[in-house]
Amino acid sequence: MTIGVAGLLVSGCGGGGDEASDKGAAPAPSLLPQKLTPPEGKVPEYPEAPDGLPFAETVAHELERKTLSLANATGKPSGACPDKVSSQAGTQVTCTVSFKGADVEWNVTIGDKGWSDNVVEYQAVPQTGLLTREGVARIIFGNNHEIDYALCNNIPEAVAIPLGETTYECEEVWKGKEPTGYNQKVQLTDAGPRVY
Repeated sequence: MTIGVAGLLVSGCGGGGDEASDKGAAPAPSLLPQKLTPPEGKVPEYPEAPDGLPFAETVAHELERKTLSLANATGKPSGACPDKVSSQAGTQVTCTVSFKGADVEWNVTIGDKGWSDNVVEYQAVPQTGLLTREGVARIIFGNNHEIDYALCNNIPEAVAIPLGETTYECEEVWKGKEPTGYNQKVQLTDAGPRVY
């Protein structure tokens, strides 16, 4: 199948060429207001749950670790699960983890005993994603070391929003270059933010 593209060449008489071309010119892109620079240090490993915690607190601790991974940022999450959560297979509960003012709810299903009597399998699925300004900066500067800074549209310190494409955008500005207004969408995955 062949698809044809037709074009018209229009020539006119008279002056005013500059005025006509000014009317057809595209407006200059507006630049995003928020400037991100490389974050310092690394996100530290979250410590293992201390021995002897009640089961609900152990599950909450593991969800804090998962939430910190979603955030890809430094900080201390705080999780809570209902007291009724038990190590019995089939138990289903919703636990909440707060991080810098944003709450992520996790649907938790307890599975069978694992390789040891002290190990219980479980499945935890976040109801929302967790977007952080620091997490976006970490992914941008982690992927491209030649970037001077990034411009974004006011990403909050932390916000719980649905997974997938977000309303946030960023432009990577390379060292020695000026911003162009070419913005990339911020995507939110269950492994943290992505920008493309």
